[in-house]
Amino acid sequence: MDQKKVGQFLKALRKEKNITQEALAETLNVSSRTVSRWETGSNMPDISLLVELSEFYQASIPEIIDGERKGEKMNEGTKETAIKMVEYSKNQFDTKKRKTVSVLLVIFGVFIMISAFAIFPNESSWGSIYAIMGGGILTMGAYFRMKFAFVKRSLRIWGVVGCGIVLFGIFIISDYIAVSQFQQVPRFSYEKSYGEDIVEHKTFLYTVIQKDPGTADESIEITK
Repeated sequence: MDQKKVGQFLKALRKEKNITQEALAETLNVSSRTVSRWETGSNMPDISLLVELSEFYQASIPEIIDGERKGEKMNEGTKETAIKMVEYSKNQFDTKKRKTVSVLLVIFGVFIMISAFAIFPNESSWGSIYAIMGGGILTMGAYFRMKFAFVKRSLRIWGVVGCGIVLFGIFIISDYIAVSQFQQVPRFSYEKSYGEDIVEHKTFLYTVIQKDPGTADESIEITK
């Protein structure tokens, strides 16, 4: 393909229409500099703009690519093929974009969970709130990611359920380690009962008794 010849042909077509580069650029929603590059042969229009140029100039796409008139009306089959190619290219781009977004959601969810564990102390309810929020974002990202791997919706749902179970296990195990090994109160307790010098923390699997909270004699015990 002779880009110089194509550029000269595009310039001739524009002059036939008796319009300026600026007017054409405005019609096609591009810059006048872009139009100038086409007509000098230093650059070529992408396929989506080829369709628009073909319709605007009433010249077939093969004529534009060859840089000369062939004495026939625009080939509708060629036009439809080009449009389908544009749509396919756009769909491919959208798919890649959605995949990227799903990965970013997973990473962002993990980041929020790690930050919640690192920043907020176990006594703060904000730590559990942000950790659960991060888990939700991670699960949502995993769902969108699995959407491209599994055809059946039921498999995606089971994948999300599995992800939720794994996250629940991580929260429970991390809480148990914090309580049993580091003498910290559970982060994911669903109920707290306050007594005299005692706080009872109820979790889904066990109960933690916090004696003399906030004092030097503070102790943590796990009960069934």
